[in-house]
Parts: sequence; structure tokens; C-alpha cells
Amino acid sequence: MFFRQLLAKEATLSYLFGCGSCHVAVVVDPVLGDEDWFLAEAAKQDVKITHVIDTHVHADHYSGGRALAEKAGARYCLHESNAGRVKYPFESLKDNQRIDVGNVYIDVLHTPGHTPDSICLLVTDKRRAEAPWFVLTGDTLFIGAVGRPDLAGKETEMAGQIHASIHQRLLSLPPEVEIYPGHTSGSVCGAGMSGKPGSTLGFEKRWNPILALEKDDFVASLTKEIPPRPAEMDRMVAFNLGA
Repeated sequence: MFFRQLLAKEATLSYLFGCGSCHVAVVVDPVLGDEDWFLAEAAKQDVKITHVIDTHVHADHYSGGRALAEKAGARYCLHESNAGRVKYPFESLKDNQRIDVGNVYIDVLHTPGHTPDSICLLVTDKRRAEAPWFVLTGDTLFIGAVGRPDLAGKETEMAGQIHASIHQRLLSLPPEVEIYPGHTSGSVCGAGMSGKPGSTLGFEKRWNPILALEKDDFVASLTKEIPPRPAEMDRMVAFNLGA
């Protein structure tokens, strides 16, 4: 298995990973303008990009997902809840769906809260172990923080969903599972996130302060200090919806 992490615009973290021996790869959360970087990295690894996945319809940057999928001849994927919402065709991903990428497989976890369509991607390398190795957490769980809950306009309800998604779907995984989020410090998609681009679930469970709170306190804390809305948010969302 190979794994590449790219620090892109708006403190966004994008990913390229896959199975070198089977010559296939997946891209997650690419930013518009970075398509050639992913194609060049894929060529270095001698792999074909088969899937391009956005963990949600982004509000803080212009997604390069559709453009990269078209250039690579790959499938562009979003959670199924976007059917009828976006204005272009995409491959629907369902909760608990498994995507095979050579000797690597990805389990889709629907983790609403930051947005209704948010997903996390649990990744296993079958050549290493049958246990999951890492999870791409999108904007649900950051290093030292969690995602903002207000982008759908229902802060309290969505904060409760984030709590459930993190505690029921993510923290129930083995503590040694590594996490790689969709942003690092400097992003407006969460408050107080670390500049470190990776961690483990066990470390975050012990040291991420908001994860130790009971649900009511979690919701109150998360809705108390919400960062300013992303610049050009309405334009970015419209573009990412294909409007």
C-alpha cells in the first residue's frame, strides 16, 4: 500500500492512496487546481485512479473532485443523500458500503453532523492485517477538535449528530487506528484544531478536550464559539453542487 497526503489551499488535507501491486488508487477531497499533482503522483506509482471521493459537499473550498475524475477516467463519488441535490451525475456511496481497491478496501461510514452528507472512510490493507489501519475523517473529527455544526443552519441539532457520529461510529473503533482529517490548523471548518496532520483514535480520545464531554456539554461547547463563515461560502457551495 502507498499513501500520500497533500496540504492544499484553505488548510485542506487531500489524499491519494491505494494498491501499488494491483496498480489502482483512490483520491479523497482534492482541491480544484490540484488535479495535475494527483495525476503526476499516480504516474510515479504506476497506478490508475479508479475513484475520486469527496467526504461531503464542501463549503470552504472549490472541489477538484469532478475535474480530476474526468481527467483520470475515474468514478466521482459522494454520499447517497446528495441525490437530487447536486446537478451532475455521481456514484452514490451508502453507509457500510465496501470499496475494493486491489489489496486495499475502504468501508464507508456515514457520519452526519458537520453536514448531513458527511462520510468517513475506514481503510484496511489486507496485506498487513484484516484489522483497519486508518480512517479519513473528513470534517467530522480533527486533530484536537471536531467539525463545526452550523453550515446546515441547525447548530444544536447538528452538534448532537456530530457527537453521535464520533462516539458511535469512530470511537468504537480500535484505539490504534490512525486518523487523517480533512483540514489542519488555519481552517475555518473547526475551532482549535492542531497543526499536526495525523493522530490515533486512542490519543484523541484521551487528549482531545471536547471528546471527554457528555452530550449536552459537548453540544453547548461546540455551539458556543463558532468560527466566521468561510469566505465565498455561497459561491463555493453553488460550484460544488454544480448549480
